[in-house]
Amino acid sequence: MKVLVLSLLLGLVCDAQEADDQKGLSQLSGKWRTVYIASTIPDKIAENGPFRAYLCYLVFDDEQGTVDFYFYVKLNGEWVAKHVTGKKTKNNTYVVEYEGENKFEVIYASDTVLVVSVVNKDKNKRCGEIQLAAIFVKVNDIEEKALEIFKELLKLKRIEEKYIVNFFESGDCPPCAKLWSSVKAQ
Repeated sequence: MKVLVLSLLLGLVCDAQEADDQKGLSQLSGKWRTVYIASTIPDKIAENGPFRAYLCYLVFDDEQGTVDFYFYVKLNGEWVAKHVTGKKTKNNTYVVEYEGENKFEVIYASDTVLVVSVVNKDKNKRCGEIQLAAIFVKVNDIEEKALEIFKELLKLKRIEEKYIVNFFESGDCPPCAKLWSSVKAQ
């Protein structure tokens, strides 16, 4: 059964990467927001956790091989703006320094949805490698295909569904989220 699930996920990832390789990720730069984030270590995405990150903006630069993340995390009950830059290592994969070294990979991309995988090497070396997965959107809707890929990614990373933060339902969003009340589907 695991082989079947892995084969399905690999097929979907390959299809998504082939399409992305042809068009590049730069065209996906812009306003994004976190909908779901999940982790093998729940404390990392709990209230005030370093990976309970609310993405506001991504800038992919295909020529420079970089990605810039503009996001908020909550520290001591207050939203704090963050900015980090990642360097491309291979197709759709970037290395980013934030709370340790992170391998950030775009698993699926469309004009309105990104499904990403992150492997964090904990900077304090207490947790070893932490597996994370997330969905980012530009509109208040998620493609069914993206949800399927996200669910398969959770299985592959052995992340239990109870360790998913749903920002749609939480209602606790940073200042950039206010922009989304007026966003319409493009």
